[in-house]
Parts: sequence; structure tokens; C-alpha cells
Amino acid sequence: MIQFLKESTFAVNEVFNRSLELLKKHYFSVAGLCFLLFVTSGLSNFLATTISDFNVVLSGFMAFFFMVMYFGLNLTLFKYILNLIDGNEDKKLIHCIPSSKELACFFGAMLSIMVMSIALLMLLGAVSLPFLYLFENGENRAEIMGKFTVFVVFVAAILTFILIIRVAFYPFFIIDKHAGTFKSLRFSFALTKGNVFKLLLILAVFAFFQLLQMYFNYLEYYIIFIILNLVSSFLVVPLACIVVSVAYREMMSDYHGGEDPKILNNIF
Repeated sequence: MIQFLKESTFAVNEVFNRSLELLKKHYFSVAGLCFLLFVTSGLSNFLATTISDFNVVLSGFMAFFFMVMYFGLNLTLFKYILNLIDGNEDKKLIHCIPSSKELACFFGAMLSIMVMSIALLMLLGAVSLPFLYLFENGENRAEIMGKFTVFVVFVAAILTFILIIRVAFYPFFIIDKHAGTFKSLRFSFALTKGNVFKLLLILAVFAFFQLLQMYFNYLEYYIIFIILNLVSSFLVVPLACIVVSVAYREMMSDYHGGEDPKILNNIF
């Protein structure tokens, strides 16, 4: 167990070191794309709120347009970073823009994850329901129902979180391997087999920084909060994008799941 922790920590350190080197060389291009994401998100919220007072249909259309644009920029950013990792620095940014088919596969996979999460909640509720009647005696029904609901939602949230980690790399398979909606999810499931702990370590690093921001904001240390917010916007966010991309490339170098992986074969 200790050896496994050492190997996992070393692998995560290697990912961060490689990502920092890449960020130093290409900071302005990566940070520029991250800034475009920030502007797109802010502009979409502003326009959706403003236009909704005049025309609900137009507001919905604008929200859809900016959603496609936002996630399209996300895919462009990841594809651009993958080119940098592979040494294709001379490849133009316009060649990194995803096709309509790739966007369709991306949103299809996203919708599939939402359906799987809802199905997981319903399945867990159905499986747990018989146990409800074992502890219910007619008088404590409301109390038991409340605890039962909290328990089911809590367990479903944990399982959904694990599911999201397992399928989180589906965008990379769409833009890098041109995989379809369901195949990209299966690929991601196979890729993350045995790598969940490493991914949790990476996630913990960025989660700690976010918690630090929330902590100083809660204490009303606004100067420190603003400083951390600036560091997050101009350093942490670009670094996070590169770290995820480097982690994908590192895991792909050790991938042995085949060209048509099955989900049941890659659960554990």
C-alpha cells in the first residue's frame, strides 16, 4: 500500500512538473484561450439575463448558442494543448476547432452521463426501498422517509462523482481519437481503470486551492481572497487545463484496454 502511494504521488508530481514546463513556454496562448472562456461565460450570462426581459425565445436561443460556443472553446483549448504536448507547436489554432460531428458527440456523451446519473439514483432508490419497510412501523414513517431520502441521495452523489471521474476523459477521445459518443465513454472508463487514485490526488490539489479561496472569503479577508482569485484566474485555471491534458497523454502511454473496450470489463 505504501509503495502504491509512493508511485501514485511520484506520477502526479511528474504530471505537474511537465505541465508547469509547458505552461512556462506557452503561457500567453493557453491563458488567452482560458480568458476567452471566461469572457464567453460572462457574456452569455449577461445577455441571457438582459434579453429574457424582452424575448424568452431569443434568450433561450442565445443561451444555446453561447453554450455551444463555450464548450467548443473548451474542446479547442484541449486539442491545442495536446498539439503542444506532442510537439506540434507550429499547428495553427484554427485547425484545433472541433467539427460539428465532434461537438454533436460531445453533447451526446454529456447527455448520456446525465441519463446515467439519474438512472443510478433511481436504481439505488429502487434497491434500497425494501429496506425502508423493515424499519418502518407506521409511527415513524416521516422520520424514516427523511433519513432514507438523505441516505439514497448521499450514496448516489458519491457514486455519481466516481462515475464522472471515470468518464471525464471522453472529450479527449472525441477530439484526439475521433471516437463516437458511446465509444468515447467506454474508452474513458477503460483509461481510468487503476488510475482513479492518481486522478483524485490531482483533483485534491485544485480543490484545496478553491477551498482556500472560500475560507478567506468566509473570514471576510477580501484582499487575500482577491489575490487568490487573481492567481486562480491567471495561473491555476490554465495550469489545470494543461494538467488534465498531460494526465491523459501519460495514461494513454500505459493504456492496454484495446480498441473496443467494454464497460463491464473495466469497472475495477
